[in-house]
This record gives sequence, C-alpha cells and structure tokens, in this order.
Amino acid sequence: MRVLWHSGRGVVLEAKKSKSIIHPFIIKRYNGLTINPYQGCSHRCAYCYATYEWSPDFYDKVYAKSNAPEVLEKELAAWKTDTITPVMVSSATDPYQPAELRFALTRKCVEVLQKFNVPYYIFTKSILIERDLELHRRYRHNCFLVWSITTCNEKIRRTIEPGTPPASRLFDIIKRFSSTGLCCVVNIDPVIPLATDDETELNELVEACKAAGVQYVFGAPLRLRTDIWERIKQVLRLLDIYERGIELYKKIYDFEEPLCASYVTPKPNYTNKIMSKLEGLIKTNGMIYDFPDHLGPKKIDKSSVGQITLQTFLKSTS
Repeated sequence: MRVLWHSGRGVVLEAKKSKSIIHPFIIKRYNGLTINPYQGCSHRCAYCYATYEWSPDFYDKVYAKSNAPEVLEKELAAWKTDTITPVMVSSATDPYQPAELRFALTRKCVEVLQKFNVPYYIFTKSILIERDLELHRRYRHNCFLVWSITTCNEKIRRTIEPGTPPASRLFDIIKRFSSTGLCCVVNIDPVIPLATDDETELNELVEACKAAGVQYVFGAPLRLRTDIWERIKQVLRLLDIYERGIELYKKIYDFEEPLCASYVTPKPNYTNKIMSKLEGLIKTNGMIYDFPDHLGPKKIDKSSVGQITLQTFLKSTS
C-alpha cells in the first residue's frame, strides 16, 4: 500500500511563540534577510526543499508564529544600522497558505515592514494574496511579488502539488496585480524531468506569464534529496511513467539506488539544455530572464519608535 504525502490527512493548525523572526539567509550568490510567519505548509508539493528531518510533520502540522508582528517590530526598532536590505517573505513556507486566513500574520508583518520603510518581496503559490492587493499596491515602489508556478497542466499539478490552486486562477490574479503597476515575477522552479520539462509545456507557461503582464521570469531544474526522490518516485507512478522515469532520472542525475544524499543536481548537459530552452522562450516573449535586482538597501524609518499618542498620554495621566 502506497502512503502518499498528500494522503488526505487534515492539516493541524497550532499557534506558538517565536523568540526572533528576521534572519539572514544565503541562496547561491544572494545574501539577504527573510521572515517566516509560519512553519510547515499545506500545499504538499512533492518537490519541497523545506521538508527536512527536523520537521517530519511539515505537511500535516502548520505552526503559526502568533507573536511574529510584535517581534518583528521590536527587532526593526532595535536594528543596529541605518539601512536594511530587502526582506524575503518567506523562504521556507508559503506566507499566504490557508493558515493566513485564520491568523493574518503575513499581512500584519508586511504592515510592520512598510511602517519601517523596509523593502520586501514575497514568494507564494497562493490565491489568498489577492486579499492584500491594495496593501502591496500602495507600496509598489518598494516591493515586488513572486509567484512560484511549475505547470499549466492540471493533471500534473494535482499530482505534484495537490494543495495549490490551478495556474489559470493564479494568472488571473497576477494580471490584476500587474495592472496596478506592481512588479510581478514568476519563478518556474523546479522544472521536473519527464513531468514539466517538455518544450510545449514550458512554452504554454511562458506565454501565460506574458499574457498576465509578468516582467521577470526565472527558474531552475529539480534538485534531488533522499526524501524528495522518494516522493518523486510516487509522482512517476501516479503519472504512469515509473519504469521509464526511474532509468531517465538515474541518467540525468548520475546516481544508483538507493539515493542517500543531501542534494543531487542534474548533469550539466541536461541543465544547460533545459535552461537555455527556457531562457529563449522568455526572451522571445519580451520578458526578462532573471531575478529582479532593482530593490536595494533602504534607510529604516524609526520615526514612530517611542512615540506616545495623545490618547495613550491622557490614559497614563488620568
């Protein structure tokens, strides 16, 4: 009997306190800051890189850091330098996953970032971000929004990321955001061998980006890890390409079973072929093949720190 990562178990929501919320992170050549209002994610993506051993219930239990906005405000008020680099919201889970409907922590944290004039960018797969269109629009000079979309094929999407909305719904929302002048970005990551790397599939996705007013598109091929490979094998079974897929993956990633590794990347010939194909499609459609870098460090606005409102003053003296 197969046990799937999306086997229908309900997601448990649990609140917890956090001692800190803003942290440094490094991705390839980029050093930056990130906040994660939640731990765990209900999108159940088979390829998720955040499902480490220290979080075995990543798909089934989502922790809401209930004091995240207050902690973030204290940390920014005590920031040791006058400037701050752009903050990613968030690096290890979706900030607009369904738990946001109940806790609204992402919205509250974004309001804190705006209060302190902190530049930010958001990574999401969710349609819930539509709720905060006006919030981001009024700050469009100092933020951009990234949607992670892997496929326009509904059968494949329901298999590899069953908790996410259809790409068509996401692109409708992206079009609304881009029409207000917000910088909208699509991250095609990961490109999955035998599932989403077909040229027709990639072309459909890129053309949808163009139609929605996306300015930047970038992506990367799937990286394998022991737990990710076990889930991808189940994907191959569900897509009825298991036998052929196993052999192809061994060739592309140059490994033999069992895969016991922290990360395995595709061989250069596969990566270069797929990424060159994707880059060509993006540029042909008039978009920029890159991660946006137009946001730089900004001076923190601490003008509200320590201020006492008239109402607070009157209460304290009554």
